[in-house]
Amino acid sequence: MKTGDRVDTREDEVRTIHDRWSKRLNRDQSSAQYRDEWYGEQCLHCRFYVPLEPPLGFDYGVCANFESPLDGRVMFEHDGSDWFALNEGYDADTATS
Repeated sequence: MKTGDRVDTREDEVRTIHDRWSKRLNRDQSSAQYRDEWYGEQCLHCRFYVPLEPPLGFDYGVCANFESPLDGRVMFEHDGSDWFALNEGYDADTATS
């Protein structure tokens, strides 16, 4: 068994996790197939997006939509899916992500 500090306490490990997880996007913004309407349907604005604790929580959360095949999956805040549902209480001015 390996031991050490929690991975989210080490900047180098957080960067490695981010690099690894960012390759698993459902919707890639750099793709020619990315549609303009998807910018407003990013996970960060979804009522089913549950942010992780910082520092990973600044960029990542978990999908909690039981109807979505992404339910329980860690998602990048700027990713999205066809099961998006607007979080009407989202306030970009007070968001921590």
